[in-house]
This record gives sequence, C-alpha cells and structure tokens, in this order.
Amino acid sequence: MPGGRLPGTLPLAHNPVYSDAMIQLPASYEEYLVGKDPSFVDMVRPILLQSAADQLHGVRVLYIPRGHQAHLDDTIPYGTIVEDID
Repeated sequence: MPGGRLPGTLPLAHNPVYSDAMIQLPASYEEYLVGKDPSFVDMVRPILLQSAADQLHGVRVLYIPRGHQAHLDDTIPYGTIVEDID
C-alpha cells in the first residue's frame, strides 16, 4: 500500500483538492454522523469527504470482526450510506 493507506481512501496529509473547508457534506451524511462515537466519525469522515468531492458514489460502512471499515461503492447512489456486515 503506497503511503500506508487503503485503496479508495484519502491520504492522511492535507490535500487541497479534498480540503475539509472546501467540501460540503450532503445533509444525509451529516445526519448519519449525529450521535456517533468520535472514533467512528474520524474513521468514516475521510470517505464521506471523498464521496462529497466526487459526487459520483455512495458509501458502504462494513461492520467487521475488529471494528468498522468504510469505502466508496459504485453500486450506491451519491448521498447514500449503506451499513453492511462483512
């Protein structure tokens, strides 16, 4: 994994293309984050930002044995988050 990141995820360094200040999350993503644990929000926010920047795909959040994983999913429409069990 170049740069120590998973495919389909944003790099951890600040990237002007995906700056938090420049990207407005859709209301559905903001509503999804309400009341979630801060560590979960930290995990999923970069993927939500990437989805919002591209506005092409939705997000799938997987519940895996050791926690959670989120990724863009081209079968899910933009603005939609689907939770699934791996």
